[in-house]
Amino acid sequence: MNYSTIICWLGFFLFMGLHSYAQKDADLYHGVIDTRCRVIIDNDFGGDPDGLFQLAHHLLSPTVEVKAIIGSKHYPNGFYGYPGDATYSSKMANELLLVMNLSNQYTVNEGSNSELTDTLTPVESEAAKAIIREAMRYDTKKPLYVVCGAGLSNIASAYLMEPEIANRITLIWIGGTEYEGLAWSPPGASKHWEYNTGIDAKACQVIFNQSQIPIWQVPRDAYRQCLTSYSELRYKMKDKGQTGEYLLHRLEDLMKRADGSLGEAYVLGDSPLVLLTALQSSWEVDPSSSKYIWKPAPIVDKSGQFYENSDGRKIRVYYDLDTRLMFEDFFAKVELFKETEQK
Repeated sequence: MNYSTIICWLGFFLFMGLHSYAQKDADLYHGVIDTRCRVIIDNDFGGDPDGLFQLAHHLLSPTVEVKAIIGSKHYPNGFYGYPGDATYSSKMANELLLVMNLSNQYTVNEGSNSELTDTLTPVESEAAKAIIREAMRYDTKKPLYVVCGAGLSNIASAYLMEPEIANRITLIWIGGTEYEGLAWSPPGASKHWEYNTGIDAKACQVIFNQSQIPIWQVPRDAYRQCLTSYSELRYKMKDKGQTGEYLLHRLEDLMKRADGSLGEAYVLGDSPLVLLTALQSSWEVDPSSSKYIWKPAPIVDKSGQFYENSDGRKIRVYYDLDTRLMFEDFFAKVELFKETEQK
């Protein structure tokens, strides 16, 4: 879908008149489900469209208070022709909010457009300040998750600016290579390099080597489990309201840019950020349907390679995700949201 097509889509939505609201405000959940946690979302919405799927899913989840949305950069050369900067990422997040008629409820904070120059100097941005501002609140006891499906630049900068946030957040990160004994590297992939790690290796060093931030890590072997077929997505999202249609078209645009080479199953690898926050158990609250082990936090070198470190603080490493719950919940929420879009 080219730029002019996107403009036509947005013009159509505005012409029709948008009267939808976030799922948490819908009558369906009133008096039945309340918010349980706060979430700051940091993702590269301008690249792989899985970030837009994740953002929509979080916005439709009634147990989650989305306190900040951060548009992050990825690589300077972009992704299949999409720009790689945080400005374009923020633009795409705002576009989704417009489609969902939520622009007046959320502000997208633009993340840093540069990686850290060293492990001691933060890159100040509105995104890093937003993380600090929410983390340092003392007027709520709801847990705060900073969920990240991109590089760790903004979170590392926030920590360097205010180390006290380490005691006030849990970081859930999609990234990192396989752990020895848990999984093998996929065919053709380097066992020493992973996409989100490579965006800012120094930021990974700050988070893993220097900070004491609690980490729930979803490494490459785990996030690659999040496969859903194009046929399934088309069947369950086509004609399922403007949000479903928009997300489907974002994926189709990428598949066309890739000249059909991506196959018929796609990894929505950022969706575990929703699974591990919004879809926790009723009692003994935890994402109990997914499996993890406690591992000592590895040491990360300047190239982004992870090394075992027996003295590291313990972190959660997820290796088995409940993708049935995750995807069925997503499809159901898109369908239910269609009803509010039509009011």
